[in-house]
Amino acid sequence: MKKIHTIPNEWQNIAQLFIALGDAHRQRILLAFEKDERLNILQIAAASTLSRTAVTHHLKILHQSGALNSEKIGKEVFFWVNKNFMTNAIQNVLHYIETEI
Repeated sequence: MKKIHTIPNEWQNIAQLFIALGDAHRQRILLAFEKDERLNILQIAAASTLSRTAVTHHLKILHQSGALNSEKIGKEVFFWVNKNFMTNAIQNVLHYIETEI
């Protein structure tokens, strides 16, 4: 058995991503995006059964975890899936599984 004292650098942000992905509402929000699509809060709320306030809460968690990127244009904030971050996180986990276990 290995003693683990610190989390490897490649894994630093993975925990928050998996916590964010562990919620069914947040999963449905991510699934609402089509390839390379940018959506604002109103569009995401319209595709959801949640209130705008609840959608905003879930978007904040997804954004903080790295699953979503955002940009404010005028009064609107647009979100899109951060494919590079999520792909890298999952590849790091798969690499560990393939090489260490």
